[in-house]
Amino acid sequence: MNATAPNNSDKKRLMVVVTGMSGAGKTTVLKAFEDLGFEALDNIPLSLLGNVVNPTEDGNAPPLAIGIDIRTRDFDANALIERIHTLRKRTNLRSQVLFVDCDDEELLRRYTETRHRHPLAHDRPILDGITRERDLVSPLVDFVDYYLDTTGRTPYDAKGFLAHTFDQDKTPKSMAVFVKSFSYRHGIPRDADLVFDVRFLRNPHYDPDLRALNGCDLGVQEFIQKDDLFDDFIHNVTELLKPLVPRYEHEGKSYLTLAVGCTGGKHRSVFVAETLSAWLEHSMTNVRLVHRDLDIQTVEPRTSATGRAQENGNSL
Repeated sequence: MNATAPNNSDKKRLMVVVTGMSGAGKTTVLKAFEDLGFEALDNIPLSLLGNVVNPTEDGNAPPLAIGIDIRTRDFDANALIERIHTLRKRTNLRSQVLFVDCDDEELLRRYTETRHRHPLAHDRPILDGITRERDLVSPLVDFVDYYLDTTGRTPYDAKGFLAHTFDQDKTPKSMAVFVKSFSYRHGIPRDADLVFDVRFLRNPHYDPDLRALNGCDLGVQEFIQKDDLFDDFIHNVTELLKPLVPRYEHEGKSYLTLAVGCTGGKHRSVFVAETLSAWLEHSMTNVRLVHRDLDIQTVEPRTSATGRAQENGNSL
């Protein structure tokens, strides 16, 4: 979910309530808010939320980021929604809600690797706790102002999202565009605005010499480019995006995610995402490329068919 970037022209103090799924990266998000000059508080009892900001306080105080989730005493999603509605009536406060999420498979992997207990799974399987929590927080999903899916993303990506969306600098910012490759086996990214299915292209997986490589490798790229439909597909997609991307920005969208999927998320989707990202960078300054199911993040130029680069990165 995306929303219009905050308007900092008023004198209201900004308060961002950070909620979402346990293990999705809320602690990392709160630390990133601190780096942006926010006063960050975690696990504030819901009953005390209204006391954090003095009703007579002016807008010169630093912005607030407050973590509230199922660990919070007296937590209830519907009660939190009502409390936010009440706070939004204050003339000195601008209250917004950020939901931090991650797909269940990656949440399970994170808990298993770190050996941390899920707050709702002390005496039951971790997945049971995740399922129960998702049910408890579900009323918030359609209420929140911003939605951040950390699946396959690094802390750098999360910080970039927050810096673009919540930075108190009054300088207007261009819309951020994420280009994300993914595997259909692991599901379509929840934050995708536009999805392109490239499973119709010839699959390098069936070439023994290319199977172990990925779409960032020149041999795979040349194989895919030889497909008779590749050039027409790229042309048609870019012609579609030419009017759409500026229009999204004109309508106030601060974040746009283009998702490109194939069967394994390793060859075709990666190369097409690389190609679209390189094309977008000719006219936009805020483009970020993510290969969700490769565990690599592309950030600097390298020698290849698309002039892109890769680096290893750890998920949140």
